[in-house]
Amino acid sequence: MKVAASALLVGAASAAVAPQQHVLKFPEQLKELNTESWTKPLHNLEESLKSLTGEARRIWDEVAMMFPESFDKASFFSSPKPHTKRPDHEWDHVVKGADVQKVWVENAKGEQEREIDGKLENYNLRVKKVDPSSLGVDKVKQYSGYLDDDEEDKHLFYWFFESRNDPANDPVVLWLNGGPGCSSLMGLFMELGPSSVTKKLELKYNEFSWNNNASVIFLDQPVNVGYSYSSGSVSNTVAAGKDIYALLTLFFKQFPEYSKQSFHIAGESYAGHYIPVFASEILSHKKRNINLQSVLIGNGLTDGLTQYEYYRPMACGEGGWPAVLDESSCRSMDNALPRCTSLIQNCYNSESVWSCVPASIYCNNAMIGPYQRTGQNVYDVRRKCGDNSLCYDEIDWISNYLNKKEVIKAVGAEVNTYDSCNFDINRNFLLQGDWMKPYHRVVPNLLKEIPVLVYAGDADYICNWLGNKAWTEALEWSGQKEYKKAQTKDLLLGGDGEKIGDVKSSGNLTFVRIHGGGHMVPYDQPAASADFFTRWLSGEWWE
Repeated sequence: MKVAASALLVGAASAAVAPQQHVLKFPEQLKELNTESWTKPLHNLEESLKSLTGEARRIWDEVAMMFPESFDKASFFSSPKPHTKRPDHEWDHVVKGADVQKVWVENAKGEQEREIDGKLENYNLRVKKVDPSSLGVDKVKQYSGYLDDDEEDKHLFYWFFESRNDPANDPVVLWLNGGPGCSSLMGLFMELGPSSVTKKLELKYNEFSWNNNASVIFLDQPVNVGYSYSSGSVSNTVAAGKDIYALLTLFFKQFPEYSKQSFHIAGESYAGHYIPVFASEILSHKKRNINLQSVLIGNGLTDGLTQYEYYRPMACGEGGWPAVLDESSCRSMDNALPRCTSLIQNCYNSESVWSCVPASIYCNNAMIGPYQRTGQNVYDVRRKCGDNSLCYDEIDWISNYLNKKEVIKAVGAEVNTYDSCNFDINRNFLLQGDWMKPYHRVVPNLLKEIPVLVYAGDADYICNWLGNKAWTEALEWSGQKEYKKAQTKDLLLGGDGEKIGDVKSSGNLTFVRIHGGGHMVPYDQPAASADFFTRWLSGEWWE
């Protein structure tokens, strides 16, 4: 669920886009930092901040004055989760990356080469067969477990559900929620999974689950999200991509019957960051057992420079729904946009943490803050936020359900508690500069090899459809001219039913607007969501 977005200054100036979900090289500047300084309060970073541009420095100073207590408490690392790791003999399968790396084959030239690319020796995959009758989430075959990187002490939890239809031939999909720092089990139990959780913590069957016609893997990433855990942390998208490649490689090694099907990555919100990077990581390995065929980005944060311009129009009645803000607030956002744009452009130019963090902090407060202060739901312009910090009571219900001892036992989770979102991670990604990085720059290379779908519910504010449509049209790629000229057509349920939105497609790029969907399209429009998902996997809009 959520991808990215509630622009609160959470804790240490985290102009955080709350939960959901939003390559490039790891910024060279970070390699030169004194890492010890990152464990101290931010006001002790004075020496490191001296090289900032005047504009960026003013942002740091403004935030420090506004939130001194938060800065004193700031830490760039999240606390390890209490856990109890089970021995290998208690798992049904253990796949060792070192064993996979030992497999050599003869190529067409008669030369010996590794069967599968990648640095996998530090990774292991543990697998548990989940008894479908134990929890009743679905009747299909299920597996759960952990991807382990013992050298880095990282343990990522996953839960796999086989297709209800034809698992021997149906596609396999990896689903990612955003945040950054939110569990993909929220997507499982609130949006597109086989069942949802009710207020009474009972399960309700989902007839529109995405595993009606596809097998789906739900992954808690990065570490210390959901049931995942680590003594360390991951605070940038590129580092997380290495783990994803290892997980999929070892999973398909254990279950080669699924590796033959087409594979797709889908996600929301901050997954607009994750997915281009993760797909690029997979495609960079020519000898692989991952049959990646497409990606789907829902209400994502991908190109901030283009997207942030559209917060004011969406808040002020130009996105198809009534205005949330008054004229004075709208003018203030117009006045703030040039400074915001300048800061993001500086981030794009340098990819430096010291430029990208001020851009995130200033722009989130200037462009999202006025909306958020109204109490309106940043994920749905039609409703109030409510009591839950993430605006939906269902999130509490899901957390309570996944904290039940019998559930933890049934899926083999090794942590003592489950949390839907980890705001330490959210803050850490922001303070590492990851938030505003120009991850859209890797999309043109993806389009050379695979189709890309960008879809958006048109009632979302935080990663709204106006901004998502705009960045797909602004994207510089070989098919840009044809895509911009492509006709926007009505999207009809089932191809000939009621209108559920619009679709624009050319070459390998498609944009879909779903009417009446918020940030979480499958939650608000389950039938429309299942329809366009199945049609996309069938190749309806592919070239």
